[in-house]
Amino acid sequence: MYKTYGYAASDARSPLAPFEFERRALREYDVQIDVMYCGVCHSDLHQARNEWSNSIYPVVPGHEIVGRVKEVGPGVTRYKVGDLVGVGCLVDSCRTCASCAEGLEQYCENGWVGTYNGADRVTGEITYGGYSTKIVVDEAFVLRIPDNLDPAAAAPLLCAGITTYSPLRTWGAGPGKKVGVIGLGGLGHMGVKLASAMGAHVVLFTTSPSKIEDAKRLGAHEVVISKDPEQMRAHLNSFDFLLNTVAAQHDLNPFIELLKRDGTMTLVGAPEHDHPSPQVFGLIMKRRRIAGSLIGGIAETQEMLDFCGKHGITSDIETIPMQKINEAYSRMLKSDVKYRFVIDLDSLRQ
Repeated sequence: MYKTYGYAASDARSPLAPFEFERRALREYDVQIDVMYCGVCHSDLHQARNEWSNSIYPVVPGHEIVGRVKEVGPGVTRYKVGDLVGVGCLVDSCRTCASCAEGLEQYCENGWVGTYNGADRVTGEITYGGYSTKIVVDEAFVLRIPDNLDPAAAAPLLCAGITTYSPLRTWGAGPGKKVGVIGLGGLGHMGVKLASAMGAHVVLFTTSPSKIEDAKRLGAHEVVISKDPEQMRAHLNSFDFLLNTVAAQHDLNPFIELLKRDGTMTLVGAPEHDHPSPQVFGLIMKRRRIAGSLIGGIAETQEMLDFCGKHGITSDIETIPMQKINEAYSRMLKSDVKYRFVIDLDSLRQ
């Protein structure tokens, strides 16, 4: 067992507070990781406050984890002590269903195990995430972080990176394609970077004129103020793909009208309340599609990390000590971060 220090939510209303617990002893294929950095995802806030009505307290959030391997189980072959590694949103799955067999563990038909607020498949114990000094994970769900990437700025790739990379790859973003990214936050800024690196023509949609310059710095070729009808009309029927990263309820119809025939808008933002239903005729008259996408499987997540290593892509971050997590949550609700908070876990070791 490994004594571990972290921060946890004890109920939906209380601020996160110091929490001491023990990680499990190593199983045959386990890797024990000393956590260096952990990104702060909006879903951490949803879970801490039980906004999805599935939280099991105490909740230790965190699924954008980067650290160094400290110890390995006797059967481990993929990693050695000292390796720079990452852990994303899931730490196990059934490994036998059709989705798992295809490397799509995030769609496991028997239920994948979340890095936190999940149930261990062996013991049934609730999993605790990366707002902590150590974590123990089966090597099959550990990722290798490219050495040329800044470890702190690479942490959000484990969720924000793969959440945007997977749909961009699935729907063929690349040269000759016009791709729109809706929203410039933790997810959206990664979508812009990745789509641009893939060679697509990238258009960023935002309600904030103040984000125009930043969007272009990140790789957007054009920026559209989505509350301006004239700017929206200029792009009617022109997009191959739209990546909608907005995590707040909004009207999808103005964006559906921007899609070409057979174009797709994929939703990756997870709002507390569903979007209003879109107008059916906007879909059927152009054979347009609305789709969804959930993170990525382990193989695709490694592919994404390698792609980011090749292109030098990381998240734009603000590093904070663990003790400022509640302040970070308050700021995140105000969109007062560019574009991802990352916790330095050394702040719990001092």
